[in-house]
Amino acid sequence: MKKGIKTDLGKIAAEVGVTPLEAPAKIKKKQSQLIIGVPKASSFQELRVSLTPASVSLLVARGNEVFVQSGAGEGSNYYDADYTEAGAQIAYSSQELFKKSRIIVMVTPPTEEEMDVMSPGQIIMSPLHLPTLEAKTIKKLMSKKVTCMAYEYLKDESGTYPMVRTMGEIAGNASVLIAAEYLSNVHNGKGVLLGGVAGVPPTKVVILGAGVVGEYAARTALGMGAIVKVFDNNTYKLMRLQNNLNQRIFTSILDPKVLMNELEDCNVAIGALHSKEGRTPIMVTESMVSHMKNGAVIIDVSIDQGGCFETSDVTSHDKPTFRKYGVVHYCVPNIASRVSRTGSQAVSHIVTPILLDGSDYGGIERYLWDNEFVRHGLYIYNGSLTNQYLGDRFGIKYTDLDLLLAANI
Repeated sequence: MKKGIKTDLGKIAAEVGVTPLEAPAKIKKKQSQLIIGVPKASSFQELRVSLTPASVSLLVARGNEVFVQSGAGEGSNYYDADYTEAGAQIAYSSQELFKKSRIIVMVTPPTEEEMDVMSPGQIIMSPLHLPTLEAKTIKKLMSKKVTCMAYEYLKDESGTYPMVRTMGEIAGNASVLIAAEYLSNVHNGKGVLLGGVAGVPPTKVVILGAGVVGEYAARTALGMGAIVKVFDNNTYKLMRLQNNLNQRIFTSILDPKVLMNELEDCNVAIGALHSKEGRTPIMVTESMVSHMKNGAVIIDVSIDQGGCFETSDVTSHDKPTFRKYGVVHYCVPNIASRVSRTGSQAVSHIVTPILLDGSDYGGIERYLWDNEFVRHGLYIYNGSLTNQYLGDRFGIKYTDLDLLLAANI
């Protein structure tokens, strides 16, 4: 180009206020590959799996590597072939899976055998199951120098706990359907249809607790035509429940006399109380249960925290019920495993976005630094306990998580 032409272009650029820019420097792409392991649940008859084949396909398409233990999805009718078609690699033992993976995504708390094969720096995503948690478990995880994230503590942008809410929805819906089964003749019940029919009075359902479980139990029972009565000591929760249901139903504080009267006349009682710390308080005494109808059904969803019926004892999916005073008791802690495919999809839909975002950030650690809601789920970081409640409960020293993260910048 001639010198005169260059000068003219410079004048034109100056007149319109355009300043020539340097060519942008090449930015080094982040290393975003995550190596994820999906073990087979090995405790308490758990049938769910933490990642579905659809989620695995998404993760692999974004450049991540996923190992799935052989048979991990069979309880939810997902098979090894489904996972390999989605791009996963099959590991034939938990030892192989833990050895090859950096991020372990589980549906049950880690067992002793699984903790033995963990490696320093691994990230463990699993339920905490606070009522059954022991100090030795926390200490062993700390000794392995791993980072642990509890599903129960994960928050979303609205400040709610998505995993707790989702599992509560499943348990609430399922509890009413289970009650309907045990009222029928299929399980030697009274032969009663939960909602009744024209000319036949509907059954009565008493629900203890107006939280997520109680709300969805009420929704399902009302949808089936039952008469629903809800008890809770939190008046705000009772008001919110009526607002969410968009109708006025019978609600009451947990007055023993009122509760006793309603229990004597009901066909189904559902325990849906939740305690933030420790055991759920017993609200229905053995004497109250003894006055209930013969053939009535108790579904104690609170059993994973000890139960809110004095007569409740933990049962399993193999033998889910027992009778006491002629009342059928269903006290299986992991009700969501009864509908394992739905439960697996619910868990996977919450975990997968975290993994995808972590991949985009170049690693889960970077993502945790930037996302306070997901960071809330951490209770151990590189072997250091970071949850104050667990520290106070078990007498273990804890360290503020933000200080630990800042020290690792």
